[in-house]
Amino acid sequence: MTVPDTRRITPPEQWRAALHQHRLPAFDPSAHRRVVVVAAHPDDETLGAGGVLRVLHAAGAALTLVVATDGEAAYPGLDAAARTELAGARRAELDAALRAQGLGDMPVHRVGLPDSALGDHLPALVDALAPLLADADAYLAPWRGDPHPDHRAAGLAAAAAAPVTVHGWSYPIWTWAWLAPTDPSVPWDRAHVVPLDDAARAARRDGVACFVSQLRHGADGSPAVLAAGLLDHLDRDADLVFREPRTTSAPVDRFAELYAGGNDPWRTTSWYERRKRAAVLAALPRERYRTAFEPGCGTGELTVALADRCDRVLASDPVPAAASRAREVCRHRPGVTVSDAALPAATPAGPFDLALFSEVLYYLDDASVTATIARTLDGIEPGGDVVAVHWRGWPAEAPRTAEATHRLLRDRPELDVVVDHTDEQFLLLVLGRR
Repeated sequence: MTVPDTRRITPPEQWRAALHQHRLPAFDPSAHRRVVVVAAHPDDETLGAGGVLRVLHAAGAALTLVVATDGEAAYPGLDAAARTELAGARRAELDAALRAQGLGDMPVHRVGLPDSALGDHLPALVDALAPLLADADAYLAPWRGDPHPDHRAAGLAAAAAAPVTVHGWSYPIWTWAWLAPTDPSVPWDRAHVVPLDDAARAARRDGVACFVSQLRHGADGSPAVLAAGLLDHLDRDADLVFREPRTTSAPVDRFAELYAGGNDPWRTTSWYERRKRAAVLAALPRERYRTAFEPGCGTGELTVALADRCDRVLASDPVPAAASRAREVCRHRPGVTVSDAALPAATPAGPFDLALFSEVLYYLDDASVTATIARTLDGIEPGGDVVAVHWRGWPAEAPRTAEATHRLLRDRPELDVVVDHTDEQFLLLVLGRR
């Protein structure tokens, strides 16, 4: 770890109060079986995510640690020989710290890129991470907003290397000391908490004690990297992780893979899907509609049900295999048209009096979802209904959650909430067009 600069340290009690105030959801360690952990320097994983690693390890997750640099620039006044010596010491300290925390069986990949210059070597780090992330469930990397350029670079590289199927998580490090919890950059809306018991806190203390080179003055006379005020933040009673969503729409190729071979990727006959469809149909305010718009129709199970309530259904799906199966399912419904099209281009010009988005909007990036909503409001008749239903989990491919997606609709002044249903597994929102 290299301290970026000297600034006032935020009192630990401010973060304790903020964690209590925000009432954050708990991180679920059982959700991921293979996790690649990224650290810019030896000790990042202990300082920022030691508690997270312990709960993942206890839950049976297979953890792999990738350390981008050896941290040889922690004391910038050192000459080349002293930096080489420090790099070796920090490698040994990391091994000892992992053993002290009960994580000694975690494989460690050392990339050996230049400390304090990681941003200049992003392609090399991406190349090193890509094969390790190829079959991972999730990555855990430094938060890109953390006040150290190497931490930002490590977070960017992990996101760039991760396949679309990998869940992204990040952890703050110097944020605890250098930023206030009220800083607008802190993404509280994506935050999850990992409560730490006495054993976990003791394990972190034991781990930190192994980083001797960071706890004493440098050979160049520099003060210790881990000074007393910073250490106060390490005995906290919780770790914090942020979900790192995709910034682009889920690729159509990903869904095409799921449909390959005639599969039913959404398990449309499952109790969840049948109950969700029944809830949607029951929530429709009108008994009958003239024209319904249903993008992302999949294999057409909901489309068939809508045909019983609508004169016309304009359905679409970006995956040709799915659209073809939907057309087959609806072949005896003359009012149903199924096209191969993706949002926002799939939105018809109108007029229509029902728009139904079932687990589709959260897969769109910000520009696409904004354009889709705008086009929908242009095409729907006054008095028409907009329906959104989304799973309450967070798909790896999705840029946002169901809650965040529905908030975009709620915030539109042209729409009034008619039905707001929270199920254990999905959210259902019906809005009327003014």
